[in-house]
Amino acid sequence: MITPLRIGIIGLGGHACVHHQSVLQLESEYQARLVCTCDPQADSLIAQRETYSFAKRGVQIFTDYRTMLATCAHELDMVVVPTPIPLHAEMHRACVEHGVPVYLEKPPTLDYRELEEMIATDRSAKKAALVGFNFIIERPRLALKQRLLDGEFGPLREAHLRVRWPRANTYYVRAAWAGRLFASGGKSVILDSCFGNAMAHFVHDLLFWAGSGQLMSWATPTTVRAELYRAHLIESTDTVFVESQTAEGITLRFALTHACQGESTQCEIMHCEKASIHYFIGDRAVIRWHDGRIETIALGAFDPTHENHLDYYRYLRGETTRPATTLADSRPFVLLNNLIFVSSGVITPFPRNHVQTHTRPIDGQIHYTVTALESAMDVFLAEGRWPGTAQNWRPGAPSEVVTNADLPRFIPTLQAMRQG
Repeated sequence: MITPLRIGIIGLGGHACVHHQSVLQLESEYQARLVCTCDPQADSLIAQRETYSFAKRGVQIFTDYRTMLATCAHELDMVVVPTPIPLHAEMHRACVEHGVPVYLEKPPTLDYRELEEMIATDRSAKKAALVGFNFIIERPRLALKQRLLDGEFGPLREAHLRVRWPRANTYYVRAAWAGRLFASGGKSVILDSCFGNAMAHFVHDLLFWAGSGQLMSWATPTTVRAELYRAHLIESTDTVFVESQTAEGITLRFALTHACQGESTQCEIMHCEKASIHYFIGDRAVIRWHDGRIETIALGAFDPTHENHLDYYRYLRGETTRPATTLADSRPFVLLNNLIFVSSGVITPFPRNHVQTHTRPIDGQIHYTVTALESAMDVFLAEGRWPGTAQNWRPGAPSEVVTNADLPRFIPTLQAMRQG
């Protein structure tokens, strides 16, 4: 008989609600038991406390995570940290010091220096932390990755990511850190963007597809070039074009935007010697063989938070040997995200005569779209033609190709972007 894992969750609002809902469901399956939670505004969050029946479930509630850990650490098997990114490192460290394993929401941090500190901290942990990149453990994904490694499709030549997620102007007032490069005061790196935060799952996925040697591996970018743009009135970027070469000789291209309207779409595309694989997240995978065959695989229902909880539980119980994504596994993603800023050098506002404003009748929210952006994304992915030149969006010098040797320029580049 399985003993339910004893859980603590830091946070009651925002994305923490997704974890509260999952743990509530997992309690009904006798997989978990919520022991405690905390939030600085816990006393005023009455609706959440009632929704999740904390009193009936015997959940202890605190207003500070340090007090929660000091009081309850001896009762806990793990703590979930779904808080704003700048808080991840200190909360992870506190949990490790109290001997409690950590389920850390993605991204763990967007500062390569801080990530190395977190990796070092995690070496002394009772159990390795999980970084909650959602889709790595999908069974169809793992099966296809294994087929790639087995050589069935021939060598992987290129991998592309195309994502369009409409975000209204209200998205950038959801929190004080939304759309920011630095936290207030300019000390902590934020880098809230489509690439580093909202679509980070998919960026991490593409690095996973390109990882070679073993199933749970991620490609290491060796060169990076990027163009960063914005349609919204923010510090950071809402539209990103990136090309990277990996240590394995694979070309990666990313075209991502929030400056759009309509349906959200996301597709990961792998071009191999014998076939191309189109992985439509949440729907299907289509393998187009170069000999004319077409193979379609239904991905099936997948609740990412629920499934990642269960997967981490199996690791904590000793049923598996590792979490799906460790802090060290996050290194290629964090480095790539940092280098796109160094490469671009500036975040270019789209020409205002190319930006159209749309007000949704249903709720009055304002969306921005950019003329020719969709076609520019397609041309970039297919041909590698940079929109700054092709669309004349980026005046002045082109972006540069950078490597890890350019990382010392990361903070000075962000500071210059902020001042500009």
